Amino acid sequence: MFGPPVYVRHEIVHNHHVVERLRAMGAVFVDELDEIPTGAQTIFSAHGVSPAVVRRAKERGLDVIDATCPLVERVHREVRRYAERGYEIVLIGHDGHAEVEGTRGQIEGPMHVISSKDEVMGLRIADPTRIAYVTQTTLSLLDTKEVIAALKRRFPQAVGPETRDICYATQNRQTAVLAMSKDVQLLLVVGAPNSSNSNRLRELGASAGVASHLIQSAVAIDPNWFDGVDVVGVTAGASAPEILVQETIERLALYRTLIIETLAGNDELVQFRLPTRLVDSPGPVRTPIQANEAFDATELRI
Repeated sequence: MFGPPVYVRHEIVHNHHVVERLRAMGAVFVDELDEIPTGAQTIFSAHGVSPAVVRRAKERGLDVIDATCPLVERVHREVRRYAERGYEIVLIGHDGHAEVEGTRGQIEGPMHVISSKDEVMGLRIADPTRIAYVTQTTLSLLDTKEVIAALKRRFPQAVGPETRDICYATQNRQTAVLAMSKDVQLLLVVGAPNSSNSNRLRELGASAGVASHLIQSAVAIDPNWFDGVDVVGVTAGASAPEILVQETIERLALYRTLIIETLAGNDELVQFRLPTRLVDSPGPVRTPIQANEAFDATELRI
């Protein structure tokens, strides 16, 4: 539909394999809109942007496709709704992450960003009876519950969406890792080092007492990790392509004979509407983006 170059503000998802594949097809990734020629085809990443970025794109006449994840858009709507009702907002997330920056920019008033329960005591809220919280979509479910509990202990009238803002794909993978960690001696998480949800998976495995490694691809595997190990668990971040998981399993087969067990996962049947700009454009008929029918985690006996 669009010929190269197509400019993308920030990595469209946090996965090196995906980004490099798109780069080879003509995508140009930039940090700021000023790096994009006036009027050029532009994509906003899945992590979302602030209204200020949208205004700047219009000023420069950029032809924008907004690829913001609908789950992130839901958080943006919640933030604006709470602000309109006079609440001071706490955003549970990692300061500096692209998604957090986009959410932060949804309102002009103060927004407090915290990532742990220990930071709750440092919050200075003008009216403790008018406090609301939202969450980054790629957080650890268990850690987020702890932060919310600490918030409600200090501010009993705090309101928020509990943990439903956390991406269902992120939750499913975390649930699978927690179940798998009871049986494996080593956990490999396929994902990018700047992927929040991938890092949370590795941390979950480690907190369960399992030696856990985050790898971008199969070539990062160290054979020494398997000394004294009979059972390995393999999972992947939400934006990691399936081919990277399969390549990881193929690499493991070079070291040992494998017996592969696939653990049943939750059905993922959510459908997202394509960005309006694509739906309204002439060209081939396009179907909604559908999640995988189910998420499976893999357990390998080697």
